[in-house]
Formats: sequence, structure tokens, C-alpha cells
Amino acid sequence: MTSSYGPSALHGRAAVVTGATRGIGRAVARALADAGARLCVSARDADEVRRTAAELGGVGLAGDVGDPGHPRALTDLCLHAFGRLDVLVNNAATNQPYGPLMDADPDLWRDAFTVNVEAPLRLVQCAWRGWMREHGGAVVNICSEGATHAGPGVGAYSTGKAALLHLTRQLAGELGPGVRVNSVSPGLVRTEMARFVWEPGEDEIAAGLPLGRIGEPADVARAVLWLCSAEAEWVTGTDLLVDGGTRVRAARTRDPHHLPGA
Repeated sequence: MTSSYGPSALHGRAAVVTGATRGIGRAVARALADAGARLCVSARDADEVRRTAAELGGVGLAGDVGDPGHPRALTDLCLHAFGRLDVLVNNAATNQPYGPLMDADPDLWRDAFTVNVEAPLRLVQCAWRGWMREHGGAVVNICSEGATHAGPGVGAYSTGKAALLHLTRQLAGELGPGVRVNSVSPGLVRTEMARFVWEPGEDEIAAGLPLGRIGEPADVARAVLWLCSAEAEWVTGTDLLVDGGTRVRAARTRDPHHLPGA
């Protein structure tokens, strides 16, 4: 059996990645490009978008995914540049408003939900109508390990990601068999967006994880690439947890060679 998961896994395909100029989005865009995909990238900073598109040999569009016209413009750019749109990775997100929900500004809450939930839906709608309905494709939404539990200060973010997780499953049921829709839920990853979490206590956090380190953007990118490839052709509606063992850390002992009762 010949594997299709390699340097030419996505040869000839076209991919849209949002929030693609740094962190997880940048790593995902690079991984897809290295696998042969032609990239259409999006982010807020115009200079960074131009730089990233040039480095990847693709095209880019600066803007806010929460703006109603941006999903259509981004889709149209990809279709105009490459004649197709096979892969969509919804990565752009905001973690604001941060803090207790009782203090959350309603306008910031609506803005966050627009970026984290509504924009991915709009982009899937545009990709579906522009290409995927007739030709198929793969969608990957970047969710969060925190989408299934509560935590201090991140109520708005986690609530939005929980909605995105359900949206992923709903779309997978509606758009199959031609379009596969999955999500990847990272744990704590070394990004600027999460710096305020990992930087003050990285060593302590890493020591509590079974795999002994916090995540890197490339860890998430490899998972996304697999879900976009033919290797995952019978996978849809699933959430791939990439968290270094966060969910099982309660079973970790200080001595990895120690077994209960030994």
C-alpha cells in the first residue's frame, strides 16, 4: 500500500487558511504548501499577508474574517488565482473579551462570536457554493482543548470554541459524502496569543504533561495536514485532540517508572 501522506499529498490542490501569518495558522499554511498545495492566506496585517503569501508562493488578502464581505472576497481570490478551492482551514480567532463573563462587554462578546463561529460558517458556505458542492473538499476548524470544560478568564473564548466544535459536527453531517469537516483542538501551544498563559510557568506546566512539554505550532499543523490528506478519507465529524496529554495528566506520577503497587 502506497501512502499519500507526504511531500505531494496535496499536489495540485488549493487551500485557504485564515489567520495564516503567525502561530498555528502560519505553521499550517507552511505544512500545506510543503505538501504541494497552492495557498491563499488571510490575516489582518496587510504587510504580513503579503510577506507570507510571497514566502509560500501563493496569494493573500488582508482583512478581518468577521467583516461580512471578507469570506466571499477570500473565496473569490482563491478561485480566481487557482481555479479551485479544495481545502479550507478556519484558524483565525480572538480570545477577547478575557475575564469573568459577568464583566464581559456585550459588543466584544458579539465581535468574538462573529470571528470565532460565524466567520467559519460563512467561509464554509462560500467554499461550498464556489467549489466544494460540485467537486468535494476538506474543511478543518481549529477549536481548543478548552472547548469542553470551564476555566478562569476564558469563558467567552471557550464558549465560542464549543460552538465551533458543534458546528463542525453539524456541517460534517450535512455536507458529506463529498466534503469532510473535522476539527483540531490544541492544548497549550507556544503562540503569541497564548503567551500570557505559558510564559510565566512553562516549566511547571510542561512537567505536568505526560509528554513533558507544551505544544509547538508544527504539532498542530501536522494534525491538520493529515486530516486534509487522503489518509483521512474516512474521517469526518471528528475532533482531533493535540494536547500533549492534558486530559490524562491526572494519572501522571512523579516517577514515570513507578507503577501503583510496585
